[in-house]
Amino acid sequence: MYKLDLPVDMRETAAIARRKEREAERQTRIFNAKVRTQGVDLQALNQQVQERKWREEQESRRHQAFAADLSRNDSVALLLEKRLANDIRQLNKAMNEFRQKYQQPESRREFDIYDPEAKKKDQPARVSDDDPRCGIASLQKFLGEDLNSTERKKMQQAQLREWSEQQKNEKEQEEANLREAERLHDLKALEMDGRAMQLENQEMQCRRNLNVATKEYNNALARERMAKEDQEKKQELEDNFTEISNQVYSDMLTENPSVASSAFGSHRVITDRWKGMSPAEVLEVRETQQRQVEEAKRLREEEQLRDSNWEAQRLAQAKQATIYEREEMRTRTALNKQQAEENRRLAAAQKDRLNHLDKEVYTNDPTASYFMQFNTSSR
Repeated sequence: MYKLDLPVDMRETAAIARRKEREAERQTRIFNAKVRTQGVDLQALNQQVQERKWREEQESRRHQAFAADLSRNDSVALLLEKRLANDIRQLNKAMNEFRQKYQQPESRREFDIYDPEAKKKDQPARVSDDDPRCGIASLQKFLGEDLNSTERKKMQQAQLREWSEQQKNEKEQEEANLREAERLHDLKALEMDGRAMQLENQEMQCRRNLNVATKEYNNALARERMAKEDQEKKQELEDNFTEISNQVYSDMLTENPSVASSAFGSHRVITDRWKGMSPAEVLEVRETQQRQVEEAKRLREEEQLRDSNWEAQRLAQAKQATIYEREEMRTRTALNKQQAEENRRLAAAQKDRLNHLDKEVYTNDPTASYFMQFNTSSR
């Protein structure tokens, strides 16, 4: 049987009450951030003062190191800025050269619309009175007709394919040039870093060499001044001798026939001084005319050969462009099919993973009572 009629122990009850009060006060101090710390720890304060002085000293040293590093970085930045300016200048130069070489007005797709020489290049409306193109009413062309539209469209399509292939090759070349430029830029950056480290060592040596060079420069100036005075005296004597010689051998005394040459060009003469053409000059004129005739004939033959080569090259490029377009279409179709298969596989894998997380991993969700057990005691 339970003994429910025992007397109450007042001392034990008072001890339990005191412990509860102390626990409540402790919880008040601990859970209140404003009154949590009580008293002053002098040793800890002194240690904090020493640590603060040590941190200030370390901060000062760090600032000095940063200042030295900043000065060195400024020197390196100046070198890199100069190199960047040079790279930009070279890039602009290459871009202008590319535009002048590959982007002329004659190579544009719409050039045939606003060609200023179109009328000169166009075929005349009629050649003669018996031209078979002339009908009964002798009307060669009506307003709004475009008889060569089919051929022009074919030529434009071929030209478009040629331009596409050329743009692709130029893009690949630009990407290769960009990668090479980036590699050279990295190598140049490493070289600049090494040079920046050598600048500080070379500065003292430059100062010593500057004093020696200044002394040598002053001595060289003195020697140069003496040599210049001697050279001036010698030049004055030579000028006097030259003036006398010019007077003796001048055109006035020697009656030189070249005095008839006009100042307006080598092909003109002064009529009151000219004695007529010599046989050698007449022969030279005839030989020049013969060479001009032969040169004109050679230029016409070269132009015909060049036109035939361009036509063969255009046909070959058009055929190659057609083959490339078909191959690209087959490759694009295969890639689209492969990408669709990969997307379906990834979707199935993602769905299986979500099912695994929902049904097997996240099965025991925490309740509110789990979070209520924290922060209930000061111990």
